[in-house]
Amino acid sequence: MRSVLLILCGALIAVGAFLGVRATIPSQLAAAAPAASMTGDKAALGKAIREYLIANPEVLVEAMQELERKQDSQQNTAAQKAIQENHAALVSDPDSPIAGNPEGDVTIVEFSDYQCPYCKRTHPVVKSILASDGKVKLVFKDLPILGEASKIAALAALASRAQHKHLAFHDALMEFNGKLDRDKIMQIAGSVGIDVAQLQKDMEDPKLKEIIDHNMALASALGVRGTPAFVIGDQFVPGAIDADTLKQLIAAARKS
Repeated sequence: MRSVLLILCGALIAVGAFLGVRATIPSQLAAAAPAASMTGDKAALGKAIREYLIANPEVLVEAMQELERKQDSQQNTAAQKAIQENHAALVSDPDSPIAGNPEGDVTIVEFSDYQCPYCKRTHPVVKSILASDGKVKLVFKDLPILGEASKIAALAALASRAQHKHLAFHDALMEFNGKLDRDKIMQIAGSVGIDVAQLQKDMEDPKLKEIIDHNMALASALGVRGTPAFVIGDQFVPGAIDADTLKQLIAAARKS
């Protein structure tokens, strides 16, 4: 049993070293070894381990935090590689709607869903940046992941480009706080001056579904796990974002 304990402690140290977490053999566990060896009772070792972890839960917390940090770092590295490999598709795809300055020195790529509450919360932040910074280009990547209404809204938004109403329609959809369905989406379209009958015809264009499928593939390559998600310069930024952070990321992109 003592040898089993030593192997276990060695494994714990190895795991800690792999995670980058300081690891030592707890004195409680070392003390339990002779007793376990003499009695041959495996329960003694299990009890010692349990008591140590209960008395020192911060060890597990520290290990988990370090693991999460390493996973985030690995995800960021993979995302940056994907950004480089898909740069043209992200920032200059003619099939993607844009806003702001088409010749801007910083490009923000936004993956969003019209039913996503976090996208709606971030919308005024992005909108205010476009209004205050005339050198930012925004690229819209529809990522309808929250059901059928999301898909209908994405198709309608893309189809609205034929009537040169995309930005007004996008804003109206993002600023609507109720539950979306086809009728409500068409009502919102009409409210911004879109010919709804023509819009519904344009939504049947199979090219629009291809655009959404391409967005899905890009999101997968980047490791996008939900909406919103952003690419700002060469940085991947998952989740909702506040104004100060967005300004800092834009400033950093300009410097690089």
